[in-house]
Amino acid sequence: MAEKCVRVRVPGTSANCGPGFDCLGLACTVYNDLELRLTREPGLSITMTGEGATNIPCDNRNIVWRSAQYLLEKAGKDKEYRGAVIHMENRVPLSRGLGSSATAIVAGLTAANALIGNPFNRREILQFATNIEGHPDNVAPAIFGGFTVNAVTNGRVDCFSFLPRFRMKFVVAVPNFPLSTRMARKVLPTEVPMKDAIFNIGRASMLVAALTRGNERYLRLGLDDALHQPYRAELIPGMYDVFKAARRAGAAGATLSGAGPCLIAYVLERRHAEEAVGKAMLEAFRKHDVDARILTLDLDTHGAQILK
Repeated sequence: MAEKCVRVRVPGTSANCGPGFDCLGLACTVYNDLELRLTREPGLSITMTGEGATNIPCDNRNIVWRSAQYLLEKAGKDKEYRGAVIHMENRVPLSRGLGSSATAIVAGLTAANALIGNPFNRREILQFATNIEGHPDNVAPAIFGGFTVNAVTNGRVDCFSFLPRFRMKFVVAVPNFPLSTRMARKVLPTEVPMKDAIFNIGRASMLVAALTRGNERYLRLGLDDALHQPYRAELIPGMYDVFKAARRAGAAGATLSGAGPCLIAYVLERRHAEEAVGKAMLEAFRKHDVDARILTLDLDTHGAQILK
């Protein structure tokens, strides 16, 4: 009997949203698609097109396959399905801070779950994805869409997802160099001053309040950070100049996207400033000899979806 095939679409994400280090995230309208067929015989066939097609492993190290295997083991189906045919269509830039690894993890879990009859709900998929990724800030919005607030208690993940009260465009400057999450975490201190912790608690709280109430003034205030961006600035030439340029051109603010090096500007849709903001960000980067390209994205409101 021929094995079934499923196709999944997962949005890219931007983690941290400025002050919400490892806690806040959003899903945006750039997508990776996965086609998965589980086989009863061992063996892997993995093909891919698009971003990172020449750099992603096509063997047992592949994160999509490892995630699918993880779910099959949890369901007690790993002895029944020992191989897979995988095709990936990648549009999320690799190692740039837009959640490419999270899309692969969520895609593998979601597709494998669908193929064995959906024994796990989205909350359980989130727990599995967090166990694999190590933190929920990227995988949560990839699963649920919108903005997400995440908390981990003794390894258990809770996630609150919501949509903001105003429509925004996300203008993302994608530099022409990658930055590994490992390197971006390596520059962070193990302890921070109390004043910086208080600063970020206030800003993260203000950001969520501004988004849920639709308050532009406090959105601007809520995007500032003292815990991770100041330390990572040395890895991204001109980062703060790009932030300033985006604000001057009409953005409510800009942040480092995830671990970077992408920088993401938040632009209220009614201001129609996304084109000017993109040009300003590119010009600011050029002054620091960094070539970049612009992605203008919307908020994804659905998260991972099975394609019919």
